Amino acid sequence: SQVSFEEESQNPPAVGHWKPLMPSKGDKEEAESGCQDAGGVHEPQSREQLNVSRLRSSSVEIREKGSEFLRDELHKAQKELKLKDKECERLSKVREQLEQELEELTASLFEEAHKMVREANTKQAAAEKQLREARGKIDMLQAEVTALKTLVITSTPSSPNRELHPQLQSPCKAGFRKGHGRNKSTSSAVVSAASQSAAPEPVSRECREVDSILFAEFQAWKESPTLDKSCSFLDRIYREDVGPCLDFTKQELSELVRVAVEQNTLTIEPVASQTVPVGKVAAEECGGPKKCALSGLSRTCKHRIMLGDSGSYYYISPSCRARITAVCNFFTYIRYIQQGLVRQDVELMYWEVMRLRREMSLAKLGFYPSEM
Repeated sequence: SQVSFEEESQNPPAVGHWKPLMPSKGDKEEAESGCQDAGGVHEPQSREQLNVSRLRSSSVEIREKGSEFLRDELHKAQKELKLKDKECERLSKVREQLEQELEELTASLFEEAHKMVREANTKQAAAEKQLREARGKIDMLQAEVTALKTLVITSTPSSPNRELHPQLQSPCKAGFRKGHGRNKSTSSAVVSAASQSAAPEPVSRECREVDSILFAEFQAWKESPTLDKSCSFLDRIYREDVGPCLDFTKQELSELVRVAVEQNTLTIEPVASQTVPVGKVAAEECGGPKKCALSGLSRTCKHRIMLGDSGSYYYISPSCRARITAVCNFFTYIRYIQQGLVRQDVELMYWEVMRLRREMSLAKLGFYPSEM
């Protein structure tokens, strides 16, 4: 330090004489002259002062160089510290961004999981409902197939077995079922009941001849049976029979009835014998026991219809019921043919179709069995 250096300068060390290894000529002269002036006092002091000045200059130079080196190192350290601060700031921003993204991702995953659970529950409930409906339809179809097989084996369209099918008997023998009951448009009982009159004329007395055009259309349809009304066979029947038979005064309701018959979702049921008071008639019932909802005329309505599962009932007159039943009978028979349940000769099936068309024409003209 500077204090120690000043102490050393105040107490100069003993300085001896320098002995050069190979003294030069001038040195020899100085030595000789020194020897001559050995008794002098000024020469040692000047040498000591020279050495002290040299030591001071060297220490100052070393101190300046050291301070310059330290300043450079300090600048370098400051620069590195600034770079580290910037890197730390960048990394902290990256960490905050990642944490925010992680939170958003976690929230979205939880929301998606809840959504998937809700959708799965909804689909499960819908599937269970469809399964129950399908089982009910299977049971109904199995019962219909069993009844149809029995009908096909033991009966023909021209000569039905009346003992096996009591619904074909006259009203005085069979009687009419009291209370509420339902007959789907696919019921085989409805097919046969509406096709019989009070006193049917024996088939053997009829003279009939096959129309070549109608028979050719039926044969073409029988090769690939379908319910698409664009084919020539069904297109003709729609234009000549189905359309006019279901053309009622209330056009909007008539269209709904036609669609329900085509989709096999029409229900016909008899009205209870007890008359419901006017003030207690349900709001979903249209028409009334004394007014037909399809014709708009005042008629005694013994039956009512429901379209699908709407829950709305429409009272219909016997004439309208006969027209709807005749169309339902036709669609039921061609559905049985399409499903391969009718195993008869093509000509016999053709004449059964013609008979059903005749029933639609008679119902359109106002003829219907008295038991309706």
